[in-house]
Amino acid sequence: MTVVKTRSGDIPKLGLGTWQLSGDHCRDTVVRAIDVGYRHIDTAAMYGNEEAVGEGLKAAAADRDEIFVTTKVWHDRIADGDLQRSAEESLDKLGLESVDLLLIHWPNPAIPLEESIAALCDAKARGLARSIGVSNFSSTLIDQAVDLATEPIVCDQVEYHPYLTQRTVLATCRRHSMALTAYCPIAKGRVLDDPVIGRIAARHNVTPTQVTLAWLLAQDSVVAIPKTGSPERLVENHAAQSIFLTSEELVEIAALGSPQGRMVDFDFSPTWDSE
Repeated sequence: MTVVKTRSGDIPKLGLGTWQLSGDHCRDTVVRAIDVGYRHIDTAAMYGNEEAVGEGLKAAAADRDEIFVTTKVWHDRIADGDLQRSAEESLDKLGLESVDLLLIHWPNPAIPLEESIAALCDAKARGLARSIGVSNFSSTLIDQAVDLATEPIVCDQVEYHPYLTQRTVLATCRRHSMALTAYCPIAKGRVLDDPVIGRIAARHNVTPTQVTLAWLLAQDSVVAIPKTGSPERLVENHAAQSIFLTSEELVEIAALGSPQGRMVDFDFSPTWDSE
């Protein structure tokens, strides 16, 4: 298992995203993922599946300390007091004493960042999380969060795939010894029909999804959390860790990206980096 080393411990580079998984299917997918070899499970309060994830963790044939669990606090609950209560509610649903990583899911300009980061640090100090981080933060917001924090900020979870360049955010994360966790890593399936990625996949006798995950995992400081509910895809995605692309292939895939490749954007999103 390869990891990203941060100032507050290691993060496994490949994880299972659980957005849109629910109920028994979510529980069973978590159990299967751990059986396949995943050691990083990602959820969030907003996903509405923390109880199912917790049931999967309990049913899995692995000790708690073997599994890295991430959850996130939704942007309307990141005020002091609200954030800590949200974290406690998540722990109750997950059936855990603490999570390995607690993230602010989105920034909220209506709540001072200083207050949110102080609350996040307090959650760690209380033992609700072993590490803390942010999600959907621009490079400017990362710098501000790190300056405000009294505990290490170890991660920014953002959209990242071959069609969206994240050079500025990635450079900022590296400068602060943080991980960049890539959600939407296969661009909602767009990579499946990409001719460049397809040619590279054929050359290695693997799938376009595996090539894309291998490209992400080859990058320093990058974690990928592909979501799947398919037992076959769980195995396929996990096997991407054993695929090694040439430097030329890595460059070819990176050349597909642009700052305009974003697929996840809301009216409450921050001002993104222009690259």
